[in-house]
Amino acid sequence: MRIMHLTDSALGLSLVEATAPRPKPGPDELLIRVHAAGVTTAELQWYPTLHDRSGGKRHGAVPSHEFSGVVVGVGRDVSALEIGQEVFGMNDWFDDGAMADYCVAPFSSVAPKPACLTHVEAASVPIGALTAWQGLVDRAQLRTGETVLIHGGAGAVGVFAIQLARLHGAHVIATASARNIDFVRNLGADQVIDYHSTPFENAVHDVDVVFDTVGSDTLQRSWGVLHRGGRLVTIASTEEGTEDERVKNAFFIVEPSQMQLSVVADLLAARRLRPVLDAVVPLCHAGKAYTGQLERRSRGKLVVEVAAA
Repeated sequence: MRIMHLTDSALGLSLVEATAPRPKPGPDELLIRVHAAGVTTAELQWYPTLHDRSGGKRHGAVPSHEFSGVVVGVGRDVSALEIGQEVFGMNDWFDDGAMADYCVAPFSSVAPKPACLTHVEAASVPIGALTAWQGLVDRAQLRTGETVLIHGGAGAVGVFAIQLARLHGAHVIATASARNIDFVRNLGADQVIDYHSTPFENAVHDVDVVFDTVGSDTLQRSWGVLHRGGRLVTIASTEEGTEDERVKNAFFIVEPSQMQLSVVADLLAARRLRPVLDAVVPLCHAGKAYTGQLERRSRGKLVVEVAAA
């Protein structure tokens, strides 16, 4: 099968195309024929991409841990999903990902794909939607009538955070670039701040929840806009490993969840959520997708189409 895997070169880490044996599903696992895979550009620098579970150096990692495809094999003790079923989901950070013709994923991380979505659309959903859900619902415990400030409203996570916050009855404020203001407003934001021209701390105060996807200075300035008892969550990779106790408590990494992904699938099927595609490229251009060589709108998710429909 074809894979795109990480390799060292004179210019540093890069993705190259190669071939590898088709993987086999273990107990409680599925073998997926990948149709599309989502791109998170920072993934090439993540700890699990560069290290194995024991902390040793990892070589040849296959990236992308969100996908849409078709079940072609099932491991022992898997009964609820069948061969031939269209699914979407995530796989383990330390395992090879979906930038390949086939991938293996835990049954507990996969759900039936909404019939109304193409595989490319479905592949743009799992990490962004589950991150937004876990940040807003599980960690911040957002309640109806509260005000939430979402940094990076047009990004792959931000587009779902805005929609989910609105569905939960919150007043939604988001930051975005000027060219994306109307787009973010159409997603459901009540107020959009152009972060290039207006410091957000001059425009908002006493918010209940800050959902940060940016980190660094944006995160540090966000503490001051919370009212007493307000909550902040961040997914910014710049904050992983921080020594700041407040940031330690605010930072989280998304976890796969079949139950939550099934709820998201129902919302997508009911057209209460919608995916946002930034760009779609073939597998042979996956390397460019991770290195910023592709023209993008900076809206939603970049997706690699592995198997043409």
